[in-house]
Amino acid sequence: MSITVYGIPNCDTVRKARKWLEQQQITFHFHDVRAEPVPASTIAVWLEQLGSDTVINKRSTAWRSLNAEQQQLATTEDAVRLLQEHPTLMKRPLLDCQGSFSAGFNDKQWQSLLEQR
Repeated sequence: MSITVYGIPNCDTVRKARKWLEQQQITFHFHDVRAEPVPASTIAVWLEQLGSDTVINKRSTAWRSLNAEQQQLATTEDAVRLLQEHPTLMKRPLLDCQGSFSAGFNDKQWQSLLEQR
């Protein structure tokens, strides 16, 4: 099973999610979105499956630092470019379980998603 966790290593929620996966003895790849940019095609799939309101964390510091024009772009096709330019805008962590996605960490939701695969 191919599992990737997207996030940043110093995020408390990402650390909690990674620890949970390790405790469940689930092998996964961690993708640091700051160190290794996420391809536009991958972000486009996230937005298609989950929607921009789910993928973009509008309570984040990164969101508050954007101007009003940039915030408006987050709800259009420009959201892909915006997430590439500001990777910390994404709701973290984002789980990719063989093409099924979940944004944010919820152990019950993740368990359900992993069991379906």
